[in-house]
Formats: sequence, C-alpha cells, structure tokens
Amino acid sequence: MIVVFDGCAPEYLNERNAPDLFELARTDGFLKTVKGVIPSVTNVNHACILSGKFPEETKVVGNYYYNPQTKEEGFIEERGFMKAPTVIQAYRNAGKKTAFLTVKGKVLGVYGDGTDIAVNAQDPDRQIIERLGLPMPPAIEDGTSTKWIMQAALACVEKENPDFIYCTTNDYVFHHYAPGTPEADEQVRYVNEYIRKIHDANPELRIYLTADHGMNQKTALINFQNMADNAGLKLYCLPPLKDRYVANHIYQECGIMYIYLDEGQRAEEFLAFAEGVPEIERILTKEDAAQEFRLPEDAIGDYVMLLKKDYGFGEFDGGRIEVKDVRTHGSLYEREVPLFAVNPQFPESSYQYSKDIVGNMMK
Repeated sequence: MIVVFDGCAPEYLNERNAPDLFELARTDGFLKTVKGVIPSVTNVNHACILSGKFPEETKVVGNYYYNPQTKEEGFIEERGFMKAPTVIQAYRNAGKKTAFLTVKGKVLGVYGDGTDIAVNAQDPDRQIIERLGLPMPPAIEDGTSTKWIMQAALACVEKENPDFIYCTTNDYVFHHYAPGTPEADEQVRYVNEYIRKIHDANPELRIYLTADHGMNQKTALINFQNMADNAGLKLYCLPPLKDRYVANHIYQECGIMYIYLDEGQRAEEFLAFAEGVPEIERILTKEDAAQEFRLPEDAIGDYVMLLKKDYGFGEFDGGRIEVKDVRTHGSLYEREVPLFAVNPQFPESSYQYSKDIVGNMMK
C-alpha cells in the first residue's frame, strides 16, 4: 500500500500528532526524509512514484501543457500523457487485484488505467461507495476529505483485500495552514489513526507513506508573463503547477516556470531581462535543466526558471504583489518529503527518492 499525503512537508509530522507512525517506524520500519522530483508538483511526482522512473521517462512535466507549434494548451486530467508503465499495470499483468483511491479526480483520470477498484471523492461512484460501506464523501476542500479517503482505504483492506492499494489525499489544508496549527495537526492525526487501523487489520501489509511535494509560505508573487510583455519580450510562460484547483492556489502560484521563446525572440534579450529580476534564483537552459533534474528536454520550453524560497510566480493583474496567506510549492525548496515505511521490502538506505518505493519493487 502506498499513501501519498498530498503536500505534506516533513515539518508537518512529529511524535505528538503522529505517535503511531513514529512507533511503527521504530519497531517495524523507518521514517526518513527523501527527495521528490522537480518540478515539485502533483502530477509530476505521482507519475514518478507510480512508475519508479524520473520525468525523462514518464514524460509528465506538470499539471498543464503547452504545444508551441500548435499553440494548444490545457489541463492534464486524462490518460495519454503518462508514458511509463505503472505499478498498477504491473500488478494487473500479473493477475493481481488493485485499488486506486483519490480525493482529486484528476489523479485517477491520469494514472488509474488498469485498476480494479476506483474510488474518487471528487466524482464518487455510488455503487462502489455502498459496496465499501462508506458514507458519501465531503467536498474535496473539506479537511475531513482526508479522513474519508483513509476510511475508504481501510474498508478496501478489510472488505476487498486487494494486492496493491494506491491512496492519495488533497493538499487544500496544507496550502492554507502551517505546520503546528490545529488544522494541519488534524490532517496528520487522521492519517496516523488510519495507518494504525490498516496495520492492525493486516499486520503483514507493506505500507509506505510519502508526499508528492512539500509546502512553503511565500511573501510575494511576481507575474513574469506580465512583466515580460511590458518589456516587449515575446514569450510564453507555463507554470507547471497550474490546475483547476484554484481553492488551493488562487493565483496559480508556483516556484518554477517553463519559458518558451517565440520565433524571432533573441535569447540574449530574455536573459538580460530575467537576470535583472531579483526574486529569480536560477535560470537554466532546457539542456541543463533536463540533465540536472532528469526532465525530457523537448517538453520544458527553452528555459527553466526557479525562484528563491520566499517567492512564487503567479497570475494576477500587475507585476508584483505582496502576500500573507499564500503557501505553495513547485521549487527546489519543496522537493523534500517524508517517507514512512512499515514492513519495507528493502533496507532504508535503498530509498533516496519517493519514486524508489516502486523503483525498487520493479527492478
């Protein structure tokens, strides 16, 4: 069983709010910090966790896509974008039974191919809900959606006994509340409680808990597209985090940006402008970004820009705004995630990335 605790930075977990996780880690497994992949956004890391591969092989580089030849763009919410085989498909090919449970509907839409039991809190199948003996789910922005999806995971273990379970939550609460707040602690307690119940229901089950990305407070946002337009540059800015869940990030705020230069736009002009923006920490060519972060070179624009820890790219009127209540991800500063394991298949040292859960299994 793999549980992806959406947006759970390592700082959210402690022995006070997750006593059972810490106890099980000491007696039957481990709890450590590992790396997710860059960009530190949902779709990219689900692809890597499910396949054990880097984005250079999954070909998933964001929640949103842009085709510079056709100018087509849109949200990544359905099958066809993921190019690497998943552990779900491997279990199916071996004649095994699988379950895929998610709060966000898009995760099931993109990655759920081949699963036997599909539970989607955003668009619930009443027949499956009744079969598992569950109430109808709350709204996905409701903090109790985490408790509900973990209840569903427990029901799957007890009533369906699948060979493999993939379960993921929603990061709405972590987008709005910092570690140590009552709201954030409540999320952790839900997961802690149900991991214990699942372990008690099947003590031999291998359970891994990780996150797709971390989360950090931001103090200001920049609208680089607007700034570039006003400077007369011809380019297209793609924030890999961009998705329909605007309750999570109302400005589509993100710590990383792909830059597509229009035909005829001189790279030197773009670089001279971008290097003068103080919030930008790194500007990489697509070749350098592909090599450093194991990304597909043909899918990340001409340049990749990363911001300093306290800043985010955003979509709003104007060039810059200060913000007080924005928590988001996407950059290098949100790539560290927790990895909890009970009855792990391999030694703790075998896990350096969240994707290694499946990468080790599928060697």
